[in-house]
Amino acid sequence: MAQAALRQSEPDFGSVTAALNFQVASAERPKVFVTPPGEGQHERQASYAPSQIEILDGRLLDPRPTLDREGFALRRAASAVTDFYDEDQIAKVYDTELTRLVRQVTGAKKVVVFDHTRRLDDGDGENGRALRKPVRTVHNDYTVKSGPQRVRDLLEPAEAEKLLQGRFAVINAWRSIRGPVEMTPLAVADAQTVAPENLVATDLIYSDRVGEIYEVTHSPEQRWVSFPRMTPDEVLLIKGYDSLADGTARFTPHTAFDDPATPAGAAPRESIESRMLVFY
Repeated sequence: MAQAALRQSEPDFGSVTAALNFQVASAERPKVFVTPPGEGQHERQASYAPSQIEILDGRLLDPRPTLDREGFALRRAASAVTDFYDEDQIAKVYDTELTRLVRQVTGAKKVVVFDHTRRLDDGDGENGRALRKPVRTVHNDYTVKSGPQRVRDLLEPAEAEKLLQGRFAVINAWRSIRGPVEMTPLAVADAQTVAPENLVATDLIYSDRVGEIYEVTHSPEQRWVSFPRMTPDEVLLIKGYDSLADGTARFTPHTAFDDPATPAGAAPRESIESRMLVFY
């Protein structure tokens, strides 16, 4: 991606420079205590510092980013869902759409959709819906340890152990659910530019279990990308884990950020992210 050219056929919003919040290395193992949706930000036992980062316009990169090279890919994929808060539509329509899309993009034999998280930038959603806020610290959803563990958590033991013998990945599908994203867009790192020493295993502590994510320390070698004004007809696929360790993108750090180009009076970002186990 370092040598990627810019496409001239796409709208040019241009790169921006914005503050991204990175973890500061410490001798203490970092912890994040997860609060229920709508009850404020997570409590963190870790230190963070902002760095001013150039964030490239991913729409203009040539070749287009891919899941196996950079760790992310933008696809146009309109949904038939009319209400992303309707769990029945999510189960019957959206899960089927995502499964079809991810199989087309990856060639996977089996896709298991297991989680949907809605986020709203101003805390509580419309009509009293309690939603999570965007996460403004650089992180990756899974680690070498927690990727396989998620398979064991979700599938029957015999099936899980059989599937873990082959290649599998965990992929996040990120979509705006209210108009073009004008506020708090998402930035993603080119996975090929993130060194292992920048990935910091961090406990993610829920009321009933403890997970593990990577938070990320800053390096000037990292390259960051965003897709300006994503619409509800677009999906950003982000690879959070891949069992392959042959140079294929494995972990793709990402974060919400405050875009200096956000127009006055911009609508709060409202989005849904869906996680999938992907078996090849």
